[in-house]
Amino acid sequence: MKHQETIDYFLKITWQNIANRYNQLASEFGITQSVGYLLINIDEINGTTVSEVAALLGLKSTSLSRMLNNLEHDGLIYRESHLTDKRSVKLYLTDLGKEKRHLARVVVRKFNDHLDAHLSTEQREQLIQSLKNINELTTNYKP
Repeated sequence: MKHQETIDYFLKITWQNIANRYNQLASEFGITQSVGYLLINIDEINGTTVSEVAALLGLKSTSLSRMLNNLEHDGLIYRESHLTDKRSVKLYLTDLGKEKRHLARVVVRKFNDHLDAHLSTEQREQLIQSLKNINELTTNYKP
């Protein structure tokens, strides 16, 4: 089998195209796709722990450090330590962060509306089920 015929090849190029398109759209608002994704996943009321954000992004907490420092420096987020457990840090959105989050959500909704307009309900459901199955198989894979 050629590498261009593997499932992971198509998953990778498809996600790369989506990420590139999101980056193009997000750059119009002064952010990146990964920043938009992070902002969307911070709970607006209760905040979100750094470890929860790391898991959502598939990163180790230490790998997030520079990104979070930049977001804090740019005035998009702020951090608060837990009152009793100083190791636990929650992220919260600033007003600017909420604004950028809203813009990111609009971009995501419009893109998904575009996909929904060009996929039948059956195609959409089949794709989602297939991706869930691939994700589970990947998680459980032990060579």
